[in-house]
Amino acid sequence: MIEITKTAVGDTRTCDYTQVTEDQLLAASKQHIHDVHRALAFFTSRIMHAATIHDLDKISDIAGFHRDFVTGFAQTEWWDAHRKLNRHHLNAEDGIPEDVNLIDVLDYVADCVMAALGRKGEITFPIELPGALLERALENTVKLLASQVVVRG
Repeated sequence: MIEITKTAVGDTRTCDYTQVTEDQLLAASKQHIHDVHRALAFFTSRIMHAATIHDLDKISDIAGFHRDFVTGFAQTEWWDAHRKLNRHHLNAEDGIPEDVNLIDVLDYVADCVMAALGRKGEITFPIELPGALLERALENTVKLLASQVVVRG
């Protein structure tokens, strides 16, 4: 959990700004910067977790992956499970988790770009997502971060 302390003096919308001293504003600004650092550290840890688990079933179930692969994915038993197991297959309806977030979006972008460049040397297909999906990912990311914050004071 990220514990933060409530301070109203850092924003003109939450205080009588005509009464805030320079020292109070400096302290509130330092606190806010520290809070943002901790929020970004949380996101960094989530991104690193996504990197750590990215496509692990390609290794743990190489036999299943290979079985579908050699059919050109005409057989899709492994592939169907793979999309549901991994959170980054956002271009397939059954690959989109209910709580999709911006970390999943970054994983999707990294997956598409690295696969395209690593396999063909160029990006030959559009990497895109529907606006509604991106809005949902944004909303869920806000909820995810807010769920990690405890406000004291």
